[in-house]
Amino acid sequence: MSREILVNITPRESRAALVENGVLQELYVERANRRGLVGNLYRGRVTRVLPGMQAAFVEVGLERTAFLHAADIQYPADVHTDAAQQVTPAPSIQQLVTQGDELLVQVLKDPLGSKGARLTTMISLASRFLVFMPLSAGVGVSSRIEEEAERERLRGLMRTLLETEGEASGGGFIVRTAARGAPLEALAADRIYLLRLWEHVRRRERVPPGTLVHEEPPLSVRILRDELSPEVRRVMVDSPAEFARMRSFAAAFMPEAAERVELYSGTRPIFDLHGVEEEIGRALERKVMLKSGGHIVIDQTEAMTTIDVNTGAFVGTSNQEDTGFRTNLEAAVMVARQLRLRNLGGIIIVDFIDMQDPGHREQLLAAFRAALAGDRAQTQIASVSALGLVEMTRKRTRESLEHLLCTPCPSCEGRGFHKSVETVCHEIYREALRQSRQFRIEQLVVLANPEVVERLLDEEATVLADLEAQVGKPIRLQAEALYDIDQYDLVLA
Repeated sequence: MSREILVNITPRESRAALVENGVLQELYVERANRRGLVGNLYRGRVTRVLPGMQAAFVEVGLERTAFLHAADIQYPADVHTDAAQQVTPAPSIQQLVTQGDELLVQVLKDPLGSKGARLTTMISLASRFLVFMPLSAGVGVSSRIEEEAERERLRGLMRTLLETEGEASGGGFIVRTAARGAPLEALAADRIYLLRLWEHVRRRERVPPGTLVHEEPPLSVRILRDELSPEVRRVMVDSPAEFARMRSFAAAFMPEAAERVELYSGTRPIFDLHGVEEEIGRALERKVMLKSGGHIVIDQTEAMTTIDVNTGAFVGTSNQEDTGFRTNLEAAVMVARQLRLRNLGGIIIVDFIDMQDPGHREQLLAAFRAALAGDRAQTQIASVSALGLVEMTRKRTRESLEHLLCTPCPSCEGRGFHKSVETVCHEIYREALRQSRQFRIEQLVVLANPEVVERLLDEEATVLADLEAQVGKPIRLQAEALYDIDQYDLVLA
């Protein structure tokens, strides 16, 4: 598989595109006024404890108060022991924090919609190959490294490293997926870097509450740290200043890959390569076409995301079962790609085309799981439900592409529809009758959208005449070009 990373830098926005075999798979966007917060460390103060939710609100200096759940709080194993049952149940939030406590916290999830950031006290610091957990112990290996021999090799290297250089600093380590094939020297260099970074954090730990203690590096550096695997053929960036920064980071932490970071100096915008800009536009559309002629429809709501698969113009060549099966297989790959590209998370329901053959259902689920295998976000897929729906979850850590790039329509307020012209006409009739019975009027002026006024004067002219007779006063219509379809006013004269 051929992979490339394209980085586009503008004065107020940075974008990075992960392209596989010429097709856009993931997009990262960072804006100067809305930088991602995940990984940042803050000194926070507990402002409110909610026993019923097993959580607390913490003020860390952000626009909205952040949220800290009891499950995300590091505590000693002996903080609560039930001697009678000789078990150690999870302590309640009241045993862990109290109002006014000051804590060093890290952002787990960016603010999403009306929700504040989610926090944890289980601090972790990431480098190219390792994740350092100062308050934990032991050595773990990423589950994405599936080869048992490689997992044992990495564990052995880390044990050798800790035995040789000592564990006086304490803490635990997780070996990241990028460490596959890494030598001892590279792991040692990462460990030294992380220990120094933790010392820097500790020196700033006693700053006033609401202060940023440590900030994650910018997008251009994070994309190298997290995505520059051996499979990535090249990384192209269109900013000389950012190119110098990325080369410097690569030379310090991944010298073998530094030459793959290239400065793009072409005349065409960098995101025109592989049609990335066009793909971003299509990723904001509700309907996604399939090559066969079928399509999928994606609806994102507050509670969940629903995806409907349709055969569309694809009629197949044999029977209905085969047509549905072939469309579903193509849709499974597209759905997996759209989840990554749009960064959709939470509960996701996919309504594939109904299939009667149990073998076809099993093959579809296997194909769907295979298509999701390259997704960095954690996913869980349930079996096909009794209604033929595939239920799944995808871990949500940052805002979706739609929420990041778009705002709700001011006319329909995000509903995706507005009242019909006929419905608005009937509302005007009822409101006119109500107003005429409550107040003395000489004339009633109706201000409405031009389409509504046109219907009242044309198709509804007879009804309007009857309304004037009931009111007993003249009704004058006035078209307002700036009014939305379902917006109107009645002025009593």
